[in-house]
Amino acid sequence: MGKNKLQKFADITEFANVFQYPFSVLREKGFDMKGKWGERFFGNDNPIVLELGCGKGEYTVGLARNNKDKNFIGIDIKGARIWSGAKEALETGLANAAFLRTSIELLPYFFDAGEVSEIWITFPDPQMKKVRKRLTSTSFMERYSKLLKTGGIIHLKTDSPFLFKYTSEMVRCNGFKLLAETDDLYNSAYSGAITEIRTFYEQQWLDRGFKIKYISFVCEPRDGYVEPDIDIEFDEYRSFNRSRRGGQMKNTDNNDNLS
Repeated sequence: MGKNKLQKFADITEFANVFQYPFSVLREKGFDMKGKWGERFFGNDNPIVLELGCGKGEYTVGLARNNKDKNFIGIDIKGARIWSGAKEALETGLANAAFLRTSIELLPYFFDAGEVSEIWITFPDPQMKKVRKRLTSTSFMERYSKLLKTGGIIHLKTDSPFLFKYTSEMVRCNGFKLLAETDDLYNSAYSGAITEIRTFYEQQWLDRGFKIKYISFVCEPRDGYVEPDIDIEFDEYRSFNRSRRGGQMKNTDNNDNLS
């Protein structure tokens, strides 16, 4: 591990806008701001918006800067990545931005039922071979729906045709209310505020000529969740930090929950 990374880990332990708790502490004592993020950290009752897998925090910071009437929390397991966004937020005085270092599976330990208004999922690994790790799978929808307010919204931005197709079908199979859907965001009616902020990966895809896909929908609890049972062609291009995408799959791993 490089010295620079070690310094970043040390830095974020002192950042007032970064929270990280070992699982053993969460299990035994819980998180004392659960259900009280607005009151205890942000000092207001504005809507809370999460960005999952926030990486360097470009989107979290950008959203916070452009929407002062909402509170934003970037979530990632990689502390060295979070450092960039957290540092920028502190240096620019963004009081409506915070960062949480944890696994997405542990969100229920940090947020109470109905505490979250929106969730952004920006350029996640499509996890073409692992349904249960796919951030728009039904197992994750079940988790998200318990944290979201009534009418809570999920946004997905992705370069992946596979993940876009999968998510679109998942929305339809489960009867979620579709709000927006396009396979070419920058040449659609939804461009504008959504395209003003670009993540590191997003700019890479745009530079390579890839179309950005976007879908948003209302995620509310269901008695049962249905995984799409369709053939979806794998992505056939190589990304900078992911393994080669190619082949086909059929989704048969219905309601496969994470352990």
